[in-house]
Amino acid sequence: MKRILLILAIFSTLQIINSQSHSHNGQLALTYPNIEGYLTLKTDLHQHTVFSDGNVWPTIRVQEALRENLDAISLTEHLEYQPHIDDIPHPDRNRSYLLALEEAKEHGLVIVHGSEITRSEPVGHSNAVFISDANKLMADDPAIPFQEAKKQNAFVFWNHPAWYAQSPSGNPVLSDFQEERINNGELHGIEVINSLDYAQESLALALKYNLTIMGTSDIHGLIDWDYIEKGMHRPITLVFAKDKSLESMREALFAGRTVAVYNSLLVGKAEFLIPLIKASIKINEVTYIPETQVLKVELENISSSDLMFENQMAYTLYSKPPVFEIPAGEVVTLQIKTLEKKESITLALKALGSYTAPKEQPVIMWEIKVE
Repeated sequence: MKRILLILAIFSTLQIINSQSHSHNGQLALTYPNIEGYLTLKTDLHQHTVFSDGNVWPTIRVQEALRENLDAISLTEHLEYQPHIDDIPHPDRNRSYLLALEEAKEHGLVIVHGSEITRSEPVGHSNAVFISDANKLMADDPAIPFQEAKKQNAFVFWNHPAWYAQSPSGNPVLSDFQEERINNGELHGIEVINSLDYAQESLALALKYNLTIMGTSDIHGLIDWDYIEKGMHRPITLVFAKDKSLESMREALFAGRTVAVYNSLLVGKAEFLIPLIKASIKINEVTYIPETQVLKVELENISSSDLMFENQMAYTLYSKPPVFEIPAGEVVTLQIKTLEKKESITLALKALGSYTAPKEQPVIMWEIKVE
């Protein structure tokens, strides 16, 4: 009897230890550094479930986000397009949000209330997030959902503007209707990355009309099947917010403090993209190889994106080509031929996988002192 009690006690202790160390994060959990003055929040604000044309229950979207270490998601169900309505009738268009909110309430994941306004061209598809009631966005007149979203203080962004099903050229075409929405303060952002597609023409529109740069998965199936099993991450929007709250996120989106990310591709305004990349590279060691003028600099990539660089210094590199990669989470050592010993140098590298404008890649500079 004593032996049985001892076994039970050990089993109970192991259960407690296991529950305390339990984590929802998967092997491909996302991580990006904060930049000065802001938290870097990992968000995916365009997703679907069976409450519109997706294939999963809302709780699955929450669980996927927790595995990838996201900070916030939005389930933006189509208001007008409801292919599962015979099987899942729901007169309340807020239902998907409420189910996700309940699932996430003890896990620290922020659920942003949103819906997708779904019309053919020239209206197109747009997501309204930070809404209070999706039902009020339903109307025959295509202008009314945008007007109602504005009343609810929603942030609205243009979805997949380059989608060839609506734009056969594969390039976005800003309609008079959409331009009017911008002028009325009813359209505030644009997806430059949607699912697998990056459109530099969408980035050009973002810069021309001062629209917030967005990246989203627009997921309908499983994140595992569409991305993770293929060794990839979903596209996300990094939001630079003052704190992890709905109001702070909303303020940051209206202010345009974002970078769109898809694996090794990063797209954003220079004022946010450059600090992000700079913070992503940790400089661990700066020393000269003994009895040489070759400076050894150890660089560690602390982000989840593989980062490709091209040397922009006057100095050349020893035993490494001018174009090189620092994989996510790994360390690369540069050997810089400074010709004479220096007390400090400026490390200048062009970020080849990053864009601040169409075909424009930023040069990132680190002031480093020799140890």
